[in-house]
Amino acid sequence: MFCIFLFVNRCIIRNRSVLAILVLLQIILSLGIGYFFLGTVNALSSSFKMILPVFVGFSFCDADLSSYRKLLAIFTGVFYASVFGVILSKYWTMPWTGFKYESFGAVREAGRLWWAAAEVRLSGFASDNTMAGFFILTCFVTTSIRRSTLWCLVCGSVAIYAIKLTTSKTTMLVLAFYLIVLLIVRMLPERMKFSAVRALALWSFAAILAPATLILLASGTVVGNKSLLFSIMDRINNSWQLPFVYLSDLMPIGYITGCGIGCFNYPQQLFSNLASYWVPVDNFYIGTYLMFGFPFVIFMWMVFRSTFFVTDIYKLSLIFTVNLFTITVLNYGPATGLLIIALSFSEVFSRRVSVALQEPSRRPRARRAQLSNEGQSLGSGLGPNLPRPAS
Repeated sequence: MFCIFLFVNRCIIRNRSVLAILVLLQIILSLGIGYFFLGTVNALSSSFKMILPVFVGFSFCDADLSSYRKLLAIFTGVFYASVFGVILSKYWTMPWTGFKYESFGAVREAGRLWWAAAEVRLSGFASDNTMAGFFILTCFVTTSIRRSTLWCLVCGSVAIYAIKLTTSKTTMLVLAFYLIVLLIVRMLPERMKFSAVRALALWSFAAILAPATLILLASGTVVGNKSLLFSIMDRINNSWQLPFVYLSDLMPIGYITGCGIGCFNYPQQLFSNLASYWVPVDNFYIGTYLMFGFPFVIFMWMVFRSTFFVTDIYKLSLIFTVNLFTITVLNYGPATGLLIIALSFSEVFSRRVSVALQEPSRRPRARRAQLSNEGQSLGSGLGPNLPRPAS
């Protein structure tokens, strides 16, 4: 709650970001639309709680994460604990398995999840297997930037094995791909490393088009529930399409305005009269577009433009990672998922970006080249040496 005021102070008052004002107003408007759509006070309360982590992440808008030594140490500790927890849960049942508690009238349970092929999905110390894999992935990314190549190879291999135990295929593939890319970037000449990382972050936004491409190519294809492709085909045929089918019946204007925060998310599933229309939307960008509508497209265009100005190697690495990870994951719960995404995109509200985009220079290309050179002068931050400050 405090970070709402922190967001207003840093992004709106100090940085004078017009986009920050518009985002805050859009969130307030979308909460109202969500209440109208979902129809209950409990759903509104849950939606408000769900969206709060974005203000935590956005408050890092001008932060250089390499200067947050204690925070990075926490990430490292969580990485080791997450890997250990998943491997431990393979041989020992956690004492809280089966524990139930009530939140806003909905009962939640901690326990193992199973899929149609009866494969155990281990979650370790996390609430579910997907988040266990997400913690391992993001904490490995933030930790690997400061570590040697040998550490990355050894711990990366162990992390991939741990994620395999969670059966989170997307997370395992993203981590393996990140590890390969990291090794390639480290073999580049020093002057090219930072530009390569920024280019990877920019190109990762192409992953937004993955669902539409897969729907066009494979929609209607049927596979058995024991097939390796069953999960992705279920998303293509159901998860990514059905919400728009239901939205056309329930609220056609929602294609433009969105159906409000909480729609086709867990507030609708747990607290709404429209729970029968709930569909697990396994994609962050589709799920967020459903809630915010066309304004979210404009926001993401601004995030993409702001990436040209980012000089923090941590944020660029996280942008690359979360864009690939969220192809098949909504990532709104628990709160850490949304928080990490907001942190990755936070530079769109920074003073540097606000000045560059709100006060166009007569020579924008020269300005962009200057900012790019500033980034290159920082060094890659991908070697065994500590990354230099981002600003």
